[in-house]
Amino acid sequence: MLSGIHGHQDIERVVYGKAAGSAVLTEAKRLEAGRVFVTTSKSVAQSALLGDIVHALGGRHVGTYAGVTAHSPRPCVIEGARLAHEAKADLIVAVGGGSVIDATKVMLIALWQKATRIEDLDAFRAGRPEEGAAPPSQAINPPPEAIRMIAVPTTLSAAEFNAYAGITDLRYGIKESFGHRLIVPQVIVLDPAATLATPMDLMLSTGLKAVDHAVERLCSQQAHPFVIGTASEALKLLAKALPGHRAKPDDMETRLDLQFGMWLSIGAGTSGVGVGASHGIGHVLGAACHVPHGHTSCVMLPPVLRWNLAVNADRQKRVSEALGRPDLPAADLVGALVETLGLPRRLADVGVGKDRFREIAEKSMHDRAVLNNPRPIKEPAQVVEILELAA
Repeated sequence: MLSGIHGHQDIERVVYGKAAGSAVLTEAKRLEAGRVFVTTSKSVAQSALLGDIVHALGGRHVGTYAGVTAHSPRPCVIEGARLAHEAKADLIVAVGGGSVIDATKVMLIALWQKATRIEDLDAFRAGRPEEGAAPPSQAINPPPEAIRMIAVPTTLSAAEFNAYAGITDLRYGIKESFGHRLIVPQVIVLDPAATLATPMDLMLSTGLKAVDHAVERLCSQQAHPFVIGTASEALKLLAKALPGHRAKPDDMETRLDLQFGMWLSIGAGTSGVGVGASHGIGHVLGAACHVPHGHTSCVMLPPVLRWNLAVNADRQKRVSEALGRPDLPAADLVGALVETLGLPRRLADVGVGKDRFREIAEKSMHDRAVLNNPRPIKEPAQVVEILELAA
């Protein structure tokens, strides 16, 4: 009999279908925030979106850090936290994709714990999760009035919907997890117009990351009715909306469907059902090989499904059913979706050769998602087998 614990996030509101600028101002007022600091990336900083949010905030806006780069490196976390502290911020608004949102989550930890050097973050890395719990560091002790954040996502990575953050330690070329229940945004603003300046490749590939969220949880041996319901509906929405978005990028209803599909895809993350090797190996591909976040799912999810088929064929059938073709293997259907969207399908397409396989495999063995894979992975050689399928 299945057993487990379903948690609930410390998200107060999800605001959807409303203009980001006015929504952020409304929420800042509701939260009684008078000094709002904005974090973003260089590309988003040049968009009309950021200008609208800053203009709407007016005198409440006390500064912007636009230096967050891909895969959320530790130096960005420390620099952003320093500037937010100097601005005496009482609320942070993260505007951007998963890298911006994850970096901002750990900026909160740095502010709470007065971490001012990249080495200071060592004490707050997440450990192994206890049963039914997120894996926060026991060292994190937020102050009574801990500064929180609002997220305005511009991609479909879904980073805003969980209390974890993947942060790259450039010293070792690895991505590490940080977690605490209060680093999840208080408010999430899903404005379809916030994605208008997002390049098509980034939108589609992070949409594949959302597919990955749903597929790996649907295929988990711990999947239960809540997971099956949310993940299946996510796949139905995403499988229709992703090609629809590519065909008609001006359709705002389709963009909102993508955001709903992304939201549903990550919904099971609170249920104690984790992801597997596609995510875990993808973390290493990003940190060590600089493969974009969404592209890691494009190249890894189909081969991971093939490698796992011997132990979870019945669960993979759920994926095929959700994608409308129960007669075909899930790996083939996901691979066909990647191809339809014009995204990379092989490791060679993202510049990763076989000479990196051993390094990737060894680093992957430290990732909890790899250790959570439905077909147990006990040694680097098994990761190499998966990488060979993806070559």
